[in-house]
Formats: sequence, C-alpha cells, structure tokens
Amino acid sequence: MPHDNVMRKTTEKILIGKIVNAVGLKGEVKVYNYSDSPAIYEETPEIYVDDVLMQVRSVRMQKNMVVLGLVGIDDRTAAEKAKGSELFVTEADLPELPEGEYYVRDLIGMEAVLEDGEHLGTVTNVIQNTAQDIFEVETDEGKQVLVPKVPAFVLDIDPDSRRVTLRLIEGML
Repeated sequence: MPHDNVMRKTTEKILIGKIVNAVGLKGEVKVYNYSDSPAIYEETPEIYVDDVLMQVRSVRMQKNMVVLGLVGIDDRTAAEKAKGSELFVTEADLPELPEGEYYVRDLIGMEAVLEDGEHLGTVTNVIQNTAQDIFEVETDEGKQVLVPKVPAFVLDIDPDSRRVTLRLIEGML
C-alpha cells in the first residue's frame, strides 16, 4: 500500500471491520462490518487499514455490506492486495452514544454484582448475534453465567464505578 499520504496517530485503535473482497475496477473494497452501524464509515474521514492511516474517498452500501473507496487504493490490483486487511478507527473517531447505550469494549471487565450487592464476577463478553445482547459473566469460581441484557435481569449499568447490577432467576447459575 502506498505510504505517501499516510499520517500516524498514537491513540488506541478500535477494530470496526475487515476487507473481504475487491469490487469493480476502480479500487473499491467490500467490508465485513463489525460495528453496530455502517454510519461510522461515513462519519470518519480517515480510517486505519491495518496500521496505515488512509483517507476515505467514498462509502456506499451493497446489500448488507459496506463498500469503501480509499485514497491510495485506486485500482482492482491494489484492492485485491488489501483483501484480509483489518479496519480500525481511533477512540476519538467513535460517535457519542445516547444515554443508556455503551460500547461492548467499555462493558467488558466491569464487576457484576447481584441486586443485594453481592459480588458475582466479571463481565467477560457481550454476545450480540441474538435477539438481545447477552452478558457473559465469569464467576470467581470459574463458572460462566449468561444474562440477557433486558431490564428484568440487568438492573443498572454504572460506567463510573465500572459495575453492572444483575437480577438472576433460578437456573441462571
């Protein structure tokens, strides 16, 4: 990839997608989107392709895939070479979320407590390919507890104290 139009940023990079194929002859690439919304590609003027910062030339949707044009990837050959590259933005590029919504990366590592304040464990993952998100909590004993992220079970998420308060029903443990 050309490096003449590259600048480097030193903040943390966040994975948002992966180039899976070339599209057409003008250097566009098809992207498998890892983020909740394809809008991140439209709102971010520069994106990291692996560790190279590139300017976004164009963004369009093709079915449920994002198709990107990037400055420096100007023909099919360059697009083919980019296949398999991961796409990143910096923390500063992430849009502000509405109140009550959180990025998965911010939830992971939070302490999980029961509604009576008893320590349960740590949020280790948020599974998102289901009807509702599911918190994966690992107890201190090494057990895995799956808790649907619905108001009946997730009573409070406090980003300041890095704590999630849960109500469990029989059978969850």
